[in-house]
Amino acid sequence: MASRDKEVIDLVDSCAITCHAWNGDYTKLALCPNSNVVLVFKKSGSRWEQEAVLREHGQRVLDMDWGVKTNQLVTCGEDRNAYVWTCEKGEWRPMLVLLRINRAATCVRWSPNEKKFAVGCGARLISICYFEDEQDWWVSKHIKKPIRSTVLSVDWHPNSYLIAAGSSDFKARVFSTYIREMEEKPAATAWGKKGTFGNLMAEFSNGGGGWVHSVSFSPSGNKLVWVGHDASISVANAGSEQAVATIKQSDLPFLSCIFTTESSIIASGHDCSPFLFHFDGSDKLTAKQKLDVVQAKSAGTSSAMDKFRSLDKKATTDTTDGGRQSTHQNSIIDSRLVGARGAAKGFSTAGVDGKVVNWTFKALESSISGLKFA
Repeated sequence: MASRDKEVIDLVDSCAITCHAWNGDYTKLALCPNSNVVLVFKKSGSRWEQEAVLREHGQRVLDMDWGVKTNQLVTCGEDRNAYVWTCEKGEWRPMLVLLRINRAATCVRWSPNEKKFAVGCGARLISICYFEDEQDWWVSKHIKKPIRSTVLSVDWHPNSYLIAAGSSDFKARVFSTYIREMEEKPAATAWGKKGTFGNLMAEFSNGGGGWVHSVSFSPSGNKLVWVGHDASISVANAGSEQAVATIKQSDLPFLSCIFTTESSIIASGHDCSPFLFHFDGSDKLTAKQKLDVVQAKSAGTSSAMDKFRSLDKKATTDTTDGGRQSTHQNSIIDSRLVGARGAAKGFSTAGVDGKVVNWTFKALESSISGLKFA
């Protein structure tokens, strides 16, 4: 179902979606319907048709990411495993990754150059995975200190050497992932010069406490945003001596955040709607706009039979729709850019209500007065 400012994709009969990912040209969608399988859909005209069912994980899949350049899909889950999937002649083939962990793999992201990917887990470490040509398999190196609890989210710096991680020890951190056996020595960044593997480049405490649910670098890599379970959103600017700006919302906590431009941030979570934030040149963070504006349905008139049916089903004579005035009817737990970082045309959200929603920037700007994704 498509409207003027968004496309609502409802493919799994109201089953919660734990994660989703797009292929390079956004004609294919992979998602997990809160189970141990991954469903792959292909767009045909205005319809989405199921193309494949990926069955390799023994327990629930928690995250996935689709490489734009290699067309490889990486998945991870509660079974402590990660798989790299390759599609050859229409058939998906998995390759097991040697993570060497004893707790659930909670999050995964490809590096921008797609030569590495990072897997966070409940074993208080991050696995930096790369392909070893001699052995013909995916191996990993661990970043452990000073992580003290489950890693809930990871995101790559545009240079493919730095990784940001948010964890349930109330911290957001930036690490170096330089592997000298496979890549050239990195240049210095605003986050620091020392680029040895596992070096802690920055560490930030989350507002008033609370798990750090999501982290995201800006397109330049000089800014980092994270959201916490204390209903806070924070931005650190490496170019301003790692100064931190924080807003503590009166609303419910956010679960996901993404930098869309160098100054615009989309955050979404338990309030079931995406919100726009602005971070300006003076390191000031401001809340700008709720992006899901849905017209309330009129109550209209109801017959005696309508009232009787409502009393029978809901123990009330109110026959109006009692759902939320939002596109998502439950928490948004995953969000992705639609397009390259810094040049995206929109973003997508996936929620517990089983919907994936495609939002386009131009349509949102035209439907909401004064809105600008600058």
